[in-house]
Amino acid sequence: MNDDLAAVLFDVVERQEQHIRADEYLAIAALDGERRLILSDYDYLRDRASAVAFEQRAATHARRVVAVRWVMAVPQVWVINERDVAARSPSPHPLRAGEEEGITWMGFDQEDGIDYGLVPYTRRPSGEPVFAEPKVFNVPLIPGDLMPGHTLLRTLLDDESSAEA
Repeated sequence: MNDDLAAVLFDVVERQEQHIRADEYLAIAALDGERRLILSDYDYLRDRASAVAFEQRAATHARRVVAVRWVMAVPQVWVINERDVAARSPSPHPLRAGEEEGITWMGFDQEDGIDYGLVPYTRRPSGEPVFAEPKVFNVPLIPGDLMPGHTLLRTLLDDESSAEA
């Protein structure tokens, strides 16, 4: 990950951490181009249709600011299985066995490509979140349609393919 994308990632992660401390769970996208544009959406975690709609709106804005890099981050609860990772929306209920909270993120830079990662966090007995440093996955991943940022990435890459044709 290059320094420019890392700067956008840390900006988004800091914003997510502030919202999580306030018990606000939303999607945040930072689009960096002719100017930096920050978008957020509280409905993202409600259902798949809301998530897709937000990422499509983000793609529209990415075109407007001629984004050369972007980061999309969403708080989720992960359940790591033998074959894959399942994720669900955070809730005020205690975590179940095998679950962990984290900020799932995807970043894209025209020069550097795609990065995926997680900012894990735990909670003190008081409920206060304690955040780790962002982790970049260094293993080959095949993100599914449900991965935050997947629709945004596909929409922008489809735009590039259409423009080249």
